[in-house]
Amino acid sequence: MQAVARPLIVLHSDAVFKERLRKIGNQRFKSQFVNGWDELRTSLKESPPAALVVVDPYTHSYGTEAELAPELRSMLWEFPTATVIAALEVRKGRSRDLRTLGEWGVKEVIALEEEDTLEAISRRLRSAQGRPLQSLLERSLPATLSGRARTLLMAAAEVVAEGGHGRDLAASLRLSERTLLRWAEQADLPPPRRILAWMRVLLACELLDDPGQTVLSVAYTCGYASDSSLRRAVQEFTGVLLTELRKQGAFATASEKFLVELEETREQGRARRKAEKVEAPKPAPAPEPAPRARAAKTAKTPKAAAEGAGNGRGRKKSATA
Repeated sequence: MQAVARPLIVLHSDAVFKERLRKIGNQRFKSQFVNGWDELRTSLKESPPAALVVVDPYTHSYGTEAELAPELRSMLWEFPTATVIAALEVRKGRSRDLRTLGEWGVKEVIALEEEDTLEAISRRLRSAQGRPLQSLLERSLPATLSGRARTLLMAAAEVVAEGGHGRDLAASLRLSERTLLRWAEQADLPPPRRILAWMRVLLACELLDDPGQTVLSVAYTCGYASDSSLRRAVQEFTGVLLTELRKQGAFATASEKFLVELEETREQGRARRKAEKVEAPKPAPAPEPAPRARAAKTAKTPKAAAEGAGNGRGRKKSATA
């Protein structure tokens, strides 16, 4: 599978912030800067679903207090799976605006006055990439799942959203690939390569639930070589044809199949540990000491016996004196 450079579409008036985004985009994204909401909407229509959108969420009119742009809300209604990041000054009195942006569907917020370095902004962009899939996955996972298993799955969702592979998953958790494999086995999860393949299918299904997305654009976004590769992967993992899957609800159907496999793997892990416990050899009991050894312990040496006899005669003599 091949990774595809994500488009980064920017609508913002802060020149310094835009220059920082331009430098980041040259390294990891295909950047595009637009000048208005209509142009942004057009660019989003022409972009694959992997596109990241960074906007100033406010309207700025001379002499009036800034308010959230109604054009942003309309765009999020029109493109519900779009990954939109709001870049603004998080100052006193804007807590209600932040809640509203979350309700509208904004995935992440960049605080301009605090996150003013390339590394801080890059970290926010990376976080936003995996957020939609992580949120859907979090709602689907059973409450009985262990903390280690949940951590591994959330990391895998983020890595796949960024176009990463097995070594990237190990690196994100600061583990070696061998340790990562052992982690997955101890958490009763499928092998890491299987987990990443599942996350790629789930990411594709999340995007397929948007009727405005074509199968080909979703395939390229998720790193598949062609739409036929995506169709084969979906059918292999879910047992359902892609066209039927979209009718049933792609993510809901695929996540249900994923949970079934997780439960099967968990049961296999329990059975394996039970069998290992039964087959484990019991420790041999400590050997009983030989009778001669016990006698040797209680027997007195000739010298000790003589001293004992002498002491006895001495006590008897003093008693008769």
